[in-house]
Amino acid sequence: MTINAGAPVVVGVDGSAEGLAAVRAAAREAAGRGRALRVVHAFIWPLMHVPVGPAPGGPADGGLRHQAERYVADAVAEAGRIAPEVPVTGVVVDGAPTPVLVHESRGAVLLVLGNRGLGGFAELLIGSVTVQVTARALCPVLVVRDEPRAGGPVVVGVDGSELSVEAVGFAFEEAANRGTTLVAVHAWLYATPAPHAGFVARVHDVDGLGEELDRVLPEAVAGYRERFPQVAVQHLLVRGAPAHVLAEQSKTAQLVVVGAHGRGVLGGLLLGSVSHAVLHHAHAPLAIVRHRSRTH
Repeated sequence: MTINAGAPVVVGVDGSAEGLAAVRAAAREAAGRGRALRVVHAFIWPLMHVPVGPAPGGPADGGLRHQAERYVADAVAEAGRIAPEVPVTGVVVDGAPTPVLVHESRGAVLLVLGNRGLGGFAELLIGSVTVQVTARALCPVLVVRDEPRAGGPVVVGVDGSELSVEAVGFAFEEAANRGTTLVAVHAWLYATPAPHAGFVARVHDVDGLGEELDRVLPEAVAGYRERFPQVAVQHLLVRGAPAHVLAEQSKTAQLVVVGAHGRGVLGGLLLGSVSHAVLHHAHAPLAIVRHRSRTH
């Protein structure tokens, strides 16, 4: 997929404190990329065939539609406070959150979501809208948890798959924009009989596994080192469950990056397995790279 070089950062808002935290993160991302910011509120009530305007005899600025417009106006103002140099637009789009945000991702360089919402018609809860959108979005998705950690590296999960290499590219860009180091992590499980054998990669060619482990990280970062020479890179090879390893690394990271799909046998990063688990348990903002722009 090719995204126009002027594609904006898009952030979904619902009027919650978590939504405003996502707006602040999105404004910083837009500033770092030199992009515009588009604030979107998915307005589902017209689909429910309920009145959305002011109540009869009520204030003119009442009603669900005006409330949604206030959510967007507040978010636009917050973005302007964080990054006054970033052009910001806001829009209320009729529709359910998942299809609205997936549609917005078609023309976005990055989609930013809060990990929780107000509940009800526009909630952004891990396990519901956020999971659905990260699984279907056509651009990288950044899931924000509270306020960002000022220090720490960018951590990226690597498994040698094509999409994890795409995630490495995204992570290099983030590390460069943030002026921090990059930690490339490859976690693997050796096949031994265990109660949780269903989650263990069964590897019979031990020599072949050793060669694979030796080359996965260097190959994944090789091309990007030349493009981002200012980014210091640390390789971390860990024997353990990928989701657990990445969750542990997230405790000191300012951002964790994973691919939405992976190879599987060597700790593949599959949404619904590793990526899904990290989405639930990471202690830092998480970027899930499903598709990458070929135009920068």
